[in-house]
Amino acid sequence: MPTALARLRTLCLALPETHEVESHGEPTFRVGKKQFAIFASAGNHHGNGRDGVWIKTTHFTQDALVRAQPERFFIPPYVAHLGWVGAWLDDDPDWGQIDELLCEAYRMVAPKRLKVE
Repeated sequence: MPTALARLRTLCLALPETHEVESHGEPTFRVGKKQFAIFASAGNHHGNGRDGVWIKTTHFTQDALVRAQPERFFIPPYVAHLGWVGAWLDDDPDWGQIDELLCEAYRMVAPKRLKVE
């Protein structure tokens, strides 16, 4: 069974021209210079003892996810004011939902020529 990071990496790197950059000790996923996802490992203070991912989204989506599923989604530090949402990757996450959020985040930052449906 792949690790949460391996699964996240597979989803993110499947998007056109996405690459991985280590920043602050954690893998980040970008298109060009713009980030759309940040892995937060259980082993550092960002993960708070659990593997998670911070995903670029809108304030509306952030609020809706955290209110509807507070056991799965959270407000991440540092980037919450920009509308990002955190998702725990332990305890059998809904990878289909994570993939949808990642694709939407990608579309928010990707150049128009790379936009995917």
